[in-house]
Amino acid sequence: QMQFVESGGGLVQPGGSLRLSCAAPGFPVDGYAIGWFRQAPGKERERVVCLSSSGSRTNYTDSVKGRFTVSRDNAKNTVYLQMNNLKPEDTAIYYCAADFWGDYDVLCPKEYDYWGQGTQVTVSS
Repeated sequence: QMQFVESGGGLVQPGGSLRLSCAAPGFPVDGYAIGWFRQAPGKERERVVCLSSSGSRTNYTDSVKGRFTVSRDNAKNTVYLQMNNLKPEDTAIYYCAADFWGDYDVLCPKEYDYWGQGTQVTVSS
């Protein structure tokens, strides 16, 4: 069964950058629709970005457009979330998620079967 290992979170000042990684050792991420989500204290979980199962399409929530970039490295079985110009309101626990679609190019599935354990991102001066 696919398991994700997340890393890359931490404390950063406003305007700084972080890159989150989500590795699936031994499992190819090709063919999986990928989602990055976040949940801040007292708030509902929010989807930050979708990456389609082909890797060719993305959909970002408005608040992170132009600042966050999702990518996938099939050779390393890893997906990334590059976060630039971070703001205090980006503070949250970030989760990666995956759902297998194979040759179907699905962008944002309703549900994801596999989830990472989450990594804390704190943006504060």
